[in-house]
Amino acid sequence: MDSSISSEELQPHHGHEHGHDEEGSKMFGFIVFLLSESVIFLSFFAGYIIYKTSTVNWLPAGVSGLEIKEPSVNTVILVASSFVIYFAEKALERHDLTSYRLLLFLTMAMGGYFLYGQAVEWSSLEFGFTSGTFGGMFYLLTGFHGLHVFTGILLQLIVLLRSFIPGNFDHGHFGINATSLFWHFVDVIWIVLFILIYVWQ
Repeated sequence: MDSSISSEELQPHHGHEHGHDEEGSKMFGFIVFLLSESVIFLSFFAGYIIYKTSTVNWLPAGVSGLEIKEPSVNTVILVASSFVIYFAEKALERHDLTSYRLLLFLTMAMGGYFLYGQAVEWSSLEFGFTSGTFGGMFYLLTGFHGLHVFTGILLQLIVLLRSFIPGNFDHGHFGINATSLFWHFVDVIWIVLFILIYVWQ
């Protein structure tokens, strides 16, 4: 029995391993990027807590508290969108492009609704960015997070459009995996923000 293996037989295997290594390196780099973003948000959270616990008149004059009903609805929608994009990932793994596109579009719509709800809230608030420390921190935190939500929607649009390019996902799913991870990160950050700003008033 001839146990030798030709170089042609070995080549696809090595190419497959190289593809996995490259995708793993990209994901590692992306995780490092998210960790750096986490440090920024943690710095903001720490500043918010320090100012809140050391300021006597925390809320702006004439403001007794924030409306929590609509932000709660927006929170539920944003958190639910994490599950939707997860199922979009799974659909792509099954090569079910129709479900993938629909679920990804639904995730984008849910993120868009969240931004719309935030814009409506901003327009109805009785204080501005310069209304004391609370006003500045409120708009800084929610605005910076909103920028990340907008970025996440753009990333989803890119990986959605890529699904219409034949064979685009034949060599790995890094794009949607990274986009999904970014979206989960955005959702977790918002949960912390929601607790700090709306629950802990």
